[in-house]
Amino acid sequence: MRTTSVAGLALLLAVGLHLLAAPAASATPYCGQVWGSQPEVVGTAPGGQLRAVRTGRHECFDRIVLDAVHFVSSYSVQYVDVVTEQGTGAAVPVRGGARLAVVPNVGHALWPTPATGASMADVSGYRTFRDVVWAGSADRVTTIGLGVRARLPFRTFLLPGPGNGSRLVVDVAHQWCDPGTTC
Repeated sequence: MRTTSVAGLALLLAVGLHLLAAPAASATPYCGQVWGSQPEVVGTAPGGQLRAVRTGRHECFDRIVLDAVHFVSSYSVQYVDVVTEQGTGAAVPVRGGARLAVVPNVGHALWPTPATGASMADVSGYRTFRDVVWAGSADRVTTIGLGVRARLPFRTFLLPGPGNGSRLVVDVAHQWCDPGTTC
């Protein structure tokens, strides 16, 4: 009886531990996001000042983040044939098969800004990004040229913080995906 009880208890313990075990991690991430390539325009009110620009690589997309002091309530991000300098309209060269004009309605930057057309980030080795250039700031509107490999789907969103600030995030997918598929 004692042997049967111990064996039964061991079996229950083994089954219970199996049920509690975490599922195996997926070998590949889900990259089936379905974004678009149409302009994304939110509001028109100016706000904040640009604090920093940074980029990052992710499994399914490349990301650029614009940090602002105070809340950014309006911006536009859209594919353009030519990125133009804010204030003058002069063409700004941006490397890549396609160009996104990232235009937050924020005033001048809080650091010594690069010359118009100067690179703002090293994106060598990125799957989608080819260039990030300063295209000027005037009348509380700033333009950054984002060169990408091709016209690819993107999404934009605002995140609050840190503090009173906010962040404009632009993700550009590595490729087009069909709805409901992993690409």
